[in-house]
Amino acid sequence: MLVAASFFVFTFVTVSGDPLAALTITPNVSPETVNRIREEKHLDEPVFIRYGYWVKDALTNQFGTKLLSNEPILPDLWRVMKNTLQLVIAAEIIALLLGVAIGVYSALRQYSPFDHAATSFSFLGLAMPLFWIALMLQVVFANVYQKTGHSIFPTASLNSVDPGEGLSFWIDRVHHLVLPIFVLMIVNMAGYSRYMRASMLEVVNSDYVRTARAKGLPERVVTMRHAFRNALIPIVTLSALSWGALLGGAVVTETVFSLDGMGLYFVNALLTNDPYPVMAWLMITATMIIVFNLIADILYGVLDPRVRYD
Repeated sequence: MLVAASFFVFTFVTVSGDPLAALTITPNVSPETVNRIREEKHLDEPVFIRYGYWVKDALTNQFGTKLLSNEPILPDLWRVMKNTLQLVIAAEIIALLLGVAIGVYSALRQYSPFDHAATSFSFLGLAMPLFWIALMLQVVFANVYQKTGHSIFPTASLNSVDPGEGLSFWIDRVHHLVLPIFVLMIVNMAGYSRYMRASMLEVVNSDYVRTARAKGLPERVVTMRHAFRNALIPIVTLSALSWGALLGGAVVTETVFSLDGMGLYFVNALLTNDPYPVMAWLMITATMIIVFNLIADILYGVLDPRVRYD
């Protein structure tokens, strides 16, 4: 799947246009320079041959080099990937914990005021675009700063100008990531709570749960041991698929908040029309989606013995 994805992505990126088109009309760049870059990067070769050269560079030369600067891609990509993983992992963990907890409690208190409130907020979270939430939060906290002179939460960058070292650095980093994490978390939390509520309602009305209650087991044991575990199976699928959505959301969120992560890196590569950083970003994203779907398949057998292979 990864090989097929890499070929199709490379083909689409290649046929999207000439990456040297802007350079050819730049006054200070000679045609000889453009031809030299075209020859070094094999841009005149057919797609299959260019793909072969890209695979060789990706496997042996740190994803190759950028189109114009000849800087290696992997060091920059690794730097921004660490920043994005801090944002995405924190948002996913918080969304999972809160979404699952809200979904379970809503199912156990069906049609209660809490259930109606949670349903309303979930629909609201699913309906609001990420970029709009990010922009509104920036406007709100920027206005608070203008009126009070106090910055409750920073609205841009990963750290202050002088964040310090050690614990001070990480406290400053967390402070800057509060709003981006909230933006990424809100949509996933809304989805998790809705799926978890529906799954729990289906499970708690099943025969084996009624049998467990008839045996006199405590309600806590019935809920956690018999109902909750089986109700988690749809959430495992949704969580695995959401990693791709999170990285897509990180493109918007990191751009709005000017975070030095994979999302902003991808946007800058698109703006400079450099296909090689774009390919590196897309392959990292595709790899994470495939890996997390594999993890989800394995977890199915852990949660539900009926799907294990003999």
